[in-house]
Amino acid sequence: MDVRSLQQFVHLADTLHFGRASEACHISPSALSRHIKHMEELLGVSLFARDNRSVALTAEGELFLGYARDSLAQWDVVQNQLMERSGELHGEISMYCSVTASYSFLFDILSAFREAHPRIEIKLHTGDPEHSINRVMAGHEDIAIGARPAVLPVGLSFKPIKSTPLVFIVSDKQSALLQLGKPRWGKVPMILSETGLGRRRVDDWFTAQGIQPNVYAQVAGNEAIVSMVSLGFGVGVVPKIVLDNSPLADKIRVIDVEPHLETYDVGLFALDKKLKSPLIRAFWSLIRGTASS
Repeated sequence: MDVRSLQQFVHLADTLHFGRASEACHISPSALSRHIKHMEELLGVSLFARDNRSVALTAEGELFLGYARDSLAQWDVVQNQLMERSGELHGEISMYCSVTASYSFLFDILSAFREAHPRIEIKLHTGDPEHSINRVMAGHEDIAIGARPAVLPVGLSFKPIKSTPLVFIVSDKQSALLQLGKPRWGKVPMILSETGLGRRRVDDWFTAQGIQPNVYAQVAGNEAIVSMVSLGFGVGVVPKIVLDNSPLADKIRVIDVEPHLETYDVGLFALDKKLKSPLIRAFWSLIRGTASS
């Protein structure tokens, strides 16, 4: 069983879709199906339960997936060590971050990285930063950018890039709501993240103040919070770096609230075992420290 077979299996395990997996592997769905069937014959077990409508990993497939990921990670380490000896790194790094992170500071990092390592390609995926840790832990990405939680999962490393406050924001249209001294938070409509670190910190803040917030809307993504606040729907809470890079920043006011919410530490996540790869270490080494926004 070779590296390519393991890669094909992992792609199908990640997507659970023969069409998407075969496209990623640059083969036809029928060829991928034949290769998976051959693997199952070699192993003597079914790796996938499949019918005309769905594909799912079996218990044996889940067990084999761990082996496949570990084997491919070890292959990457050996391959990259050989490249290191040859004097020039080449290959691909998979990365995940939010749209805000991509244009806030990733551009400068990637520019420096490309100059130092022109033969290493970055495969960038963007989405909700709350998924950063899960995508790295599941092996979908080599590196992700996100906010550091209070406790890091076992086996995960974090390297800080920037610290940014978590702030309450309101539109200029509704700023009059907050000009009469301390806001009556129980009556102010709040626009908050559905889940994630920011939501947990806001919930903790309201609990500590003994306030039951009036949640008007729960949305996915900080950019959506800024948009709704700018239209006058209520008060939101976002990392300041999101507001600073928003095209709607001139329509928003930051509310000076006491006590302040805890600062966000934004940085890189990678599995400890992935840091054995010279490619990942090369990217990791570009991050020198933190800066406050």
